[in-house]
Amino acid sequence: MSDATISAGAPASQPRASLLVPDARTRKRNAAEARFRAYGLGAIIISLLALVVLLFTIFGGGIGAFRQTYLTIPVTLDAAQLDKSGNRDPEEIKKVLTLAYGKILDQSLQAVIAQNGIAIEGIADKDVSNLISKEASAQLRAQVLADPELIGQTIQARVLVNGRVDGFYKGRVTMESAARDSNTSPAQLQLAEALKDKGMLATKWNWSFLTNPDASDQRPEAAGVGVAILGSLYMMLVVLFLAVPIGTAAAIYLEEFAPKNRLTDIIEVNISNLAAVPSIVFGILGLAAFINFAHLPQSAPIVGGLVLVLMTLPRIIIPARAALKSVPPSIRDAALGVGASKMQSVFHHVLPLATPGILTGVILGLAQALGETAPLLLIGMVAFVKNFPAAPPAGLFDPASALPVQVYNWTQRADPAFMERASGAIIVLLIFLLCMNLFAIFLRRKFERRW
Repeated sequence: MSDATISAGAPASQPRASLLVPDARTRKRNAAEARFRAYGLGAIIISLLALVVLLFTIFGGGIGAFRQTYLTIPVTLDAAQLDKSGNRDPEEIKKVLTLAYGKILDQSLQAVIAQNGIAIEGIADKDVSNLISKEASAQLRAQVLADPELIGQTIQARVLVNGRVDGFYKGRVTMESAARDSNTSPAQLQLAEALKDKGMLATKWNWSFLTNPDASDQRPEAAGVGVAILGSLYMMLVVLFLAVPIGTAAAIYLEEFAPKNRLTDIIEVNISNLAAVPSIVFGILGLAAFINFAHLPQSAPIVGGLVLVLMTLPRIIIPARAALKSVPPSIRDAALGVGASKMQSVFHHVLPLATPGILTGVILGLAQALGETAPLLLIGMVAFVKNFPAAPPAGLFDPASALPVQVYNWTQRADPAFMERASGAIIVLLIFLLCMNLFAIFLRRKFERRW
C-alpha cells in the first residue's frame, strides 16, 4: 500500500490536536487536580483553626490557675493561745488545732479593718472571716511548727483569700453573681477592693499551683498539681524503663531472628490486635492481675506504670518493626559479606539506621500513655491524695495521682474555680508532653544515620 492510498483513506475533516492547547479531557483533569489541592489546603486550614481554638480555650481558661490573690496583713501570734506553758515544746505546740490559728487570723483582719477605718455598709462578720481561705490557718500552723520562736511575735503573713474573691479579680465572679451566691456577697467583694486600695491585697504569680497537692472541695484556691506531676513522672519512668527495652527487643527478635512459621504469625496478629484494644480493657487487666492477684497497692505509680506498659508495648513494637523493615536488605548483605555475624549485622548496622523510626514509635507510645485516664481510674488513682510520694523506688508504691486523672477529678467538682484548675493542669500536661517529645526528637536527631 502506497502513501497516496493511506492519505486518500484518512478523513479529511479530522482536526489535528496541539500540545500547546489543552483539550476537554486535559482541562477536566487539571480542574480535578486543582479541586483536590483546594480540598487539602482547606483541610489544613480547618485543622489549624481547630487547634488555635482549642489552645485559646485551654490557655484562656487555665492561665488564671497560675495567678493567685493573696492578702498580706500583720498577724500577732499570741503565746497565750498557741503556747500556754511558754516552754516552746514542739509536741505541745502540735496539739494546738488549726481552729485556733483561724481565730488569730480573724482577729488580725478585724484589727486591720479597724485601724484603716474601712467601713462597708451591710457587711457581716461571716463575710469578714470567710474572706481568708480556710487553708490559710493550716499554712500558718505549719509555719509556726517549723519555727516555734515565731510565737509571741508579729509577722507579716501572706495568706490566701477565698476562691470567690480570687475569681472576682480574674473576671470569673461579678457583683451581680455575688448577690446570688451563698458563698460570698457584694459586701465581701467591696471589702476586698478596700484592702486592695490599701496595698494589702494583690494578685501574683502562683508557684504553689505547681507544688501544692490537691485540696478539698471547700478550698479550690489551695489546690495544686504537685502530687499529680510526681505521679505522672513516676509512671513514665516505669514505662520508659520497661516498655521501651522490652518492646524494642521484641521487635528486633520478631523482625530479624524469629523463624517465619505459624507461631510467629499468631504472635504478630495478636500484637496488632492488642494495639486496637480499648485502654479501659487494660485497666481491667491491671486490676485483676496487679491488685487482686499480685496484691500491689491501689493508686500507686507502680501499678499505673505496669498497666501503661502493657498498653504501650504494641504501640512500640509495631513502629519498631516497620523501622527495621525499612532498612535496605543490601545493608545486611554487605555486613554478612565482609564476615559479620547475624547479631553484628543487626546491632552494628541495621539498628543504628532504624533508630530514628524506633524513637518515633517511642514518642507516640509515651505520649499516649501520658494522657491515658480510663485504665488509671480502674486501679484507684482517682482517690484524693494529700501527701507527696517518697523518692523512688519506695515512692513507686506510695499513693499518688496523675495529671489526666487530676483533670478528670477537678471537672467533676461543683466550684467553678476547679474548672480553672483543670484547664491549668491541662497546660501543665501539654508542657510535660512537649518536653518529652523535644527530648525524644533530640535523641532521634543525635542518633540518626543516613545511607
